[in-house]
Amino acid sequence: MSPATSSGKPGFQQLPLDTTLPRDWKTLASGPEMPLVCLTDFQAYAQEHLSKSTWDFIEGGADECFTHDDNMAAFKKIRLRPRYLRDVQEVDTRTAVQGEEITAPIGIAPTGFHCLVWPDGEMSTARAAQAAGICYITSTYASCPFEDIAATAPRGLKWFQLYMQPDRQLNKQLVQRAESLGFKALVITVDAPKIGNRRRDFRNQLNLKMNLLLKDLRSPKERYSMPYFQMSPIDSSFCWNDLSWLQSISRLPIILKGILTKEDAELAVKHNVHGIIVSNHGGRQLDDVPASIDALTEVVAAVKGKMEVYLDGGIRTGNDVLKALALGAKCVFLGRPVLWGLAYKGEHGVEEVLNLIKNEFHTSMTLTGCRSVAEINQDLVQFSRL
Repeated sequence: MSPATSSGKPGFQQLPLDTTLPRDWKTLASGPEMPLVCLTDFQAYAQEHLSKSTWDFIEGGADECFTHDDNMAAFKKIRLRPRYLRDVQEVDTRTAVQGEEITAPIGIAPTGFHCLVWPDGEMSTARAAQAAGICYITSTYASCPFEDIAATAPRGLKWFQLYMQPDRQLNKQLVQRAESLGFKALVITVDAPKIGNRRRDFRNQLNLKMNLLLKDLRSPKERYSMPYFQMSPIDSSFCWNDLSWLQSISRLPIILKGILTKEDAELAVKHNVHGIIVSNHGGRQLDDVPASIDALTEVVAAVKGKMEVYLDGGIRTGNDVLKALALGAKCVFLGRPVLWGLAYKGEHGVEEVLNLIKNEFHTSMTLTGCRSVAEINQDLVQFSRL
């Protein structure tokens, strides 16, 4: 059942706990008879077909899940102001991130452990992103080796997300491996000096340390000698002044993921990073922080056009994409919906999710009178008084 790596060794080991596996791979592969016509259809399918512990791991938030829920609710407080009698026979959704062209301002956010929901895991995700012509941010906690992810989608735009590890040498090895494999940017997650209080995982006694083999976070000497990877703690001492060390070991542009305030956005400019992903980690870290879309305008105003600003969290429709761009995001990234698509039909399920939201976004642009991404601006939105 395990996918082979380029070296012929399995990309992950058979999981010892059946509760972490989907209930029926064949059911997942065949797909339902009814067509799935929106992202929430994929959500419902994944919930029905994944084990409870896997579903809770994907869907769960921190503490009371207020921020998790608010990420989506906040988009519904924003109304669109369409402009009509414009020639919209041709609508172009293309844009660029860090100088690389993509077919739409939609990408895949970094999420780990894709092999929990589909045997090929991140390899399927990478192929789908390549086919869609969008950016895929690969997680530190990918359950397939980075070499295999790069090899299976050689033409796809990929960025590498790094959780800073206490071992500085390991961080250097990870960054330089990613750069040598053709990853085009380094995404540093800043909002996780400690893992948030994820109550669903606590109740399920989820222990990913014992369930997945993550070869990429072990030294070459340890890689095949230890039966299971023990997830090392994230480096909680990493701070602004350490960014210069990262800049000294790699030429990759550095993007900070998890910024929510103007103060931190101004510091990002001061430290010469290349981009910010406005994000609250899908509501999985600190509860009661603002929804990503509510924090966006503050961050955009603070950087004053000196770097690109992106957003993840709560994107469920093409209208959501349009609203985020109208408020200053250069691109949005999808997290959970990609895993729903992966659970549906692997690579083809992720392709369906990406194509669906790209088509919705095209419709949203057409119906608001936008012929190109450059024409999307703040005049298109207003905040509801309700």
